[in-house]
Amino acid sequence: MAVALESTSAKQHRLGELREFLMSRRARVSPAEAGLPDGGARRRTPGLRREEVAVLAGVGVSWYQWLEQGRDITVSPQVLDSVARVLRLSPAERRHLYVLAALNPPALEAAPEDRDMCHGLRRLIDAWMPFPAHIMDQYWNTVMYNDAAAIVMGMRPEIVQNCLIAFFTDPLYRSRSTRWEEIAPKVVAQFRSACSECPDDEGFRAVVEEAKEVSPEFAELWERRDILPGGQNRKEMEHPLVGTLVVEATQLRVPARPDLVIVMHTPLPEADTAEKLEWLVSPEGRRGAMYPVAG
Repeated sequence: MAVALESTSAKQHRLGELREFLMSRRARVSPAEAGLPDGGARRRTPGLRREEVAVLAGVGVSWYQWLEQGRDITVSPQVLDSVARVLRLSPAERRHLYVLAALNPPALEAAPEDRDMCHGLRRLIDAWMPFPAHIMDQYWNTVMYNDAAAIVMGMRPEIVQNCLIAFFTDPLYRSRSTRWEEIAPKVVAQFRSACSECPDDEGFRAVVEEAKEVSPEFAELWERRDILPGGQNRKEMEHPLVGTLVVEATQLRVPARPDLVIVMHTPLPEADTAEKLEWLVSPEGRRGAMYPVAG
């Protein structure tokens, strides 16, 4: 009985939030923004009227009134998208509307005003120096990387700018990774997990097909159909200038930019990794890296 009462209370709270949310969003959209005459001084309702939202969204007036009143009615993603369009909801607000209507929310999207966050993300990974860090998009294409990632992991403009494909095809990275065979299955499983979030996305399919063509090892691992969420991987590398490096790679996401993944490499307390990384990005270490060294 207690569980049922709790469920009813939660439902009432959710529908109440839905009512207040829709009313607040409707009030902020002017008739002119919706392509309607404003009605002059005769208009007492701030923003759009319920009837206007219903007509513009192509739904019944009574149905929309019931929705905004927080009644327990059946809704569909198509209708909610029409309402979201009329109310000029942002991607985050659209997801919030889905949650309040008890539907599975759509995938996260970056709002147009958040597209310029890359300047701040560049400052973030540069501040992570002397430790490696890079940023990739949802397909694992490289967006940017700091100097430590170039020095330690061999990230550079002339290689394939996709982290998954480069993992399997870049001889420099593979020569430095002492646990490559152990990490490879996890990398593939994490990429498959990312693909599973967008099953109809042609971008993911293109990366997979290219990886299959250039790497039989990837093709074999892909057929295992293993799934792992993006998290942490332990990496051991043998750098030609300083020897063994042991780091922990952690994938991070910024909610405002769900299309990006930040990968931060943290030195583990083994093999004096932190001190070696500091030396590698120092002026002395950079001078040493200017001369050809095997591996």
